[in-house]
Amino acid sequence: MSMSRRRLLGAGGGLALTGALASACGSNTGRDGDDHAGQPVLEQWYHQYGEPGTEQAVKRYADAYQKANVQVQRRPGNYDQQTAAALLTTSGPDVFEVNGPTLDQIQGGQVVDLTDLLREAKDDFNPAVLAPKTHQGKIWAVPQVIDTQLLYYRKSMLDAAGVEPPRSLDALIDAAKELTTKDVKGLFLGNDGGPGVLGGTPLNAAGLTLVTEDGEVGFDDPAAARTLGKLRQLYAEKSLLLGAPSDWSDPAAFTQGLTAMQWSGLWALPQVKKALGDDFGVLPFPKDGAHGAPAVPVGAYGSAVSARARDKALAKAYVKWLWVERTDYQEDFALRYGFHIPARISLATKAAKLRQGAAGEAVRYATDHGHAEPLLWTSASRTAYQDALSRIIKGGANPESELRSVVRKAEAELRRVKKKS
Repeated sequence: MSMSRRRLLGAGGGLALTGALASACGSNTGRDGDDHAGQPVLEQWYHQYGEPGTEQAVKRYADAYQKANVQVQRRPGNYDQQTAAALLTTSGPDVFEVNGPTLDQIQGGQVVDLTDLLREAKDDFNPAVLAPKTHQGKIWAVPQVIDTQLLYYRKSMLDAAGVEPPRSLDALIDAAKELTTKDVKGLFLGNDGGPGVLGGTPLNAAGLTLVTEDGEVGFDDPAAARTLGKLRQLYAEKSLLLGAPSDWSDPAAFTQGLTAMQWSGLWALPQVKKALGDDFGVLPFPKDGAHGAPAVPVGAYGSAVSARARDKALAKAYVKWLWVERTDYQEDFALRYGFHIPARISLATKAAKLRQGAAGEAVRYATDHGHAEPLLWTSASRTAYQDALSRIIKGGANPESELRSVVRKAEAELRRVKKKS
């Protein structure tokens, strides 16, 4: 599958990419025509989207900017690693799309402070996705579009089994067991049983966080072990679909009737509606415990400016023009080449495609129950947690002891990054 916005929310919210910087990667799509002859040049990078039309759209936006010759490059392959390497050189982009920036890039002075670009519009950006792009009160990237994940359920299957749409984790476990037959599994959380996609969402549903607002571990709590242990119950009771022809990001298992419920992305909604009509509904991940609340993971690529940009003021002006002022382009980018939520709350609430039915519910869930990975949640913490989650769900490991180990690792990582601040 081509790289697309959906990958932003895989593996607990971060892109799982490997490989090295490819020197000949991408294609220069700069415009050397008369319209921009003699103007200053800005180089802008995007990752390779899977949605048809996206590449043409970003070139069209760039071409409409009248103050610079914006040369767009779409960079296939290991995009995050490419940009991370390029930011350390003088040959990188001026403006670039980023799954972040990372804390190391911010602390290393590799990106430009963009706080002033949102002086008047900050309150209109979804706070869940703006928070991970904010450090020490400064904004380091402007969110572009939001991706989120949802629990899809087949209305007719639940009705036939006399099962209500699950609003709690206990109800989800019961429903998955009740809906499982010799031909259909109750729930699909990915071919690995959930560790690769769920990330911190079950903890959020228990009323916990990966990292607290004051920068401490947010899941050193008995409720965390209780909730993760329930995910093991789903696996042990054989209520989960495993080994489907395609993984969680593709709704095929759901639309083909292999499972009554599936965890997937908002991007899948048009395919599901085309296949099933109105025979489906969507829910957030159900709450667990007295202090729990529904939860959905959200993520957003952002537009950032390199500290090595040839003209930082011009680069910032372009980012403001495209991702703050041109709301028509922002809505176009979110909804014409896939199915995503604009990062601006005002656009998300008024967009015709997002007003009704399951799409309208998804917008409400993302606004009311959205959680993004905290900026202080490092890749090392993420790996330790995800590995523990896999051992708990698939191997039946003790949740308390596994989480104690993750807490120690996360605490060490938080101490490390705080020393750099």
